[in-house]
Amino acid sequence: MRQLALFMALLASVAMPASAELITVKSSKPVAETMDALEAAVGNAGATVFARVDHQAGAAGVDLQMPAAQVLIFGNPKLGTPAMNADIRASLYLPLKVAVHEADGGSVLVYEDPADMFGELNIPEDAPFVKTMQGALGKLTGAAAK
Repeated sequence: MRQLALFMALLASVAMPASAELITVKSSKPVAETMDALEAAVGNAGATVFARVDHQAGAAGVDLQMPAAQVLIFGNPKLGTPAMNADIRASLYLPLKVAVHEADGGSVLVYEDPADMFGELNIPEDAPFVKTMQGALGKLTGAAAK
């Protein structure tokens, strides 16, 4: 069990550096409705939804409780492939992820700025695909929050 805990701690430290900037977008809608809107926006943008993780349902499945929280995992090979070709370690951060959790009077969408996400890699912050990912995440989360 201790080895599993150490592995999970290591994985968490690799998956998101402590200095990563998290972008938050407020929504007046509940988590499920916000996530439905995000999933629709991703599909309308031509990206692929790979998974929708419902953490609250997972907790309920083992008789635990937690506030509503979901994560959408999605991507577009036209953006992700150049990032991974620049530095294959980008595959640790891709596909992209947006979390949605309960907040006062609605929910909050949260995602990591791709420039920060790739900050420790051999990917220039001004790479065109980084800027495109930043713009896409801003537009998608903005649409979901409306």
